[in-house]
Amino acid sequence: MTTTPNSAAPAPAPAATPAPAANPVLRVPPAAPAAAAAYFAASLAFHADVSDVAAAFKAHREQGAELGFQLVDSRSTPAWDQAHVPGAVHLPTALIPEQAERLLDKTLPVVTYCWGPGCNGGARSALALAQLGFQVKEMLGGIEYWIREGFEVETWQGSEQRAEADPLTAPTDSGDCGC
Repeated sequence: MTTTPNSAAPAPAPAATPAPAANPVLRVPPAAPAAAAAYFAASLAFHADVSDVAAAFKAHREQGAELGFQLVDSRSTPAWDQAHVPGAVHLPTALIPEQAERLLDKTLPVVTYCWGPGCNGGARSALALAQLGFQVKEMLGGIEYWIREGFEVETWQGSEQRAEADPLTAPTDSGDCGC
């Protein structure tokens, strides 16, 4: 124990730093800043989030700003009919090899999405498009997070606003979203 000058009270002991093995967050130490910067820059080259996509669509509609990308919904027709992002192109993953070059402009990047984070259909459609020579990103969260954020959707009945996640955005009764 140490005492502080001009005081009889002991100084508090320095806090012990937990050993990395005892802390599950630090069990594997963080990457060096340069490595982390490279990783996150690469991640952003592959992913977009629903808020950024919505902001781009809003600026395009309201200010005539160039959209600069194409949005592809890779789900089945029944899932598309239930709800999709207005302005998206419907192109189920299985149809990409035969229809992508007819429906999409190879000079514009493509952003893909599926039903939500529990589905890798957006990633699979991005892979199929990349293999055909398209520049691609995946919209993280899919239609599920689009709806959770309260953004407008279109259905087979027209446009509507949904304020919360909707079971209609999950895979159909068959358990297969078709992507």
